[in-house]
Amino acid sequence: MRRLLAPVALLLPLALLLTSCGGDSAADTGARTDGSGSVTLSVGDQKGGSEAILRAAGELKNLDYRIKWSTFTSGPPLLEAVNAGAVDVGGVGNTPPVFAAGAGSKISVVAAWHGRSRGDTILVRNDSKLTSPKQLKGRSVAVAQGSSAHYQLVASLEAAGLRLKDVKVKYLQPADALAAFNSGRVDAWAVWDPYTSQVLQGKQGRVLTTGDGVTNGLSFQVASPAALRNSKKAAAVKDYLARLRRAQDWVHGHQAEWAKVWAKDTGLPYDVALASVRRTNATRVAVAVDKPLVASEQRIADTFTELNLIPKKVDFGDFVDPRFNGDLPPSTTPAKH
Repeated sequence: MRRLLAPVALLLPLALLLTSCGGDSAADTGARTDGSGSVTLSVGDQKGGSEAILRAAGELKNLDYRIKWSTFTSGPPLLEAVNAGAVDVGGVGNTPPVFAAGAGSKISVVAAWHGRSRGDTILVRNDSKLTSPKQLKGRSVAVAQGSSAHYQLVASLEAAGLRLKDVKVKYLQPADALAAFNSGRVDAWAVWDPYTSQVLQGKQGRVLTTGDGVTNGLSFQVASPAALRNSKKAAAVKDYLARLRRAQDWVHGHQAEWAKVWAKDTGLPYDVALASVRRTNATRVAVAVDKPLVASEQRIADTFTELNLIPKKVDFGDFVDPRFNGDLPPSTTPAKH
């Protein structure tokens, strides 16, 4: 019989990959630096994130400013550091900025990427009789509260003619959710990559539905308004974002190479890393911070406000800065396949 519960050695590195999707993990700051010069850009990162991509793509060479890296285990504490001025810029997904905006944090979305949402899934076990999201009515679903998966669950249910109150929501962080999923204590699990790839590669479950067509597939770089008011730091942010865009383009043509780096950096098995890269990471294209992007994020904000998870109305347009758009395509540009 296949042992369904993932080994602790796998869950621990995956716990570091709560990414920007949500969670309540604390920061693990470091003192790594790159470059030289009188200007220091404090960059917030997540395990296997911007620093790893930039280094793998050779984009940390010839810096005429210093980058001081701090690693966080999820988006919310990273944005708390941006709000406090401890971090100048950092990468998160599509949901933490909404909650930060709802809290009145001092943040500005300065760059965006649009990717496929195939890695954002609602999973069921292989022996489940469920074949459609409509059949989730009355069923139990595990999800991390306030995460991108939380919004995906709401949107997927709505697309199926259901509401969140029609299912039994179990708010669990990924490691606990995986155990509950595998043991049959929940009927389904709303989650993101690389957890999706872990379950599928391990043949522990199958996809009931994905986020394609129901979530926006956006990820962001978010900066401190105070840093942007400093002309020298703003210039460093502009250069940093250009390097990050080139590095993401490098991933498209070097998927296996990037998967090896990512696996080594995070402790993920290579096959899980490669599947996640192909399904999610390599589909991302740099796009403009524009009105359609603001409208898309506004829908997420309004959804969580209606669910009473954000205490007040949020005007997401107050939390974006499009000065670094250049000639980037609109945010509605299709992701790579």
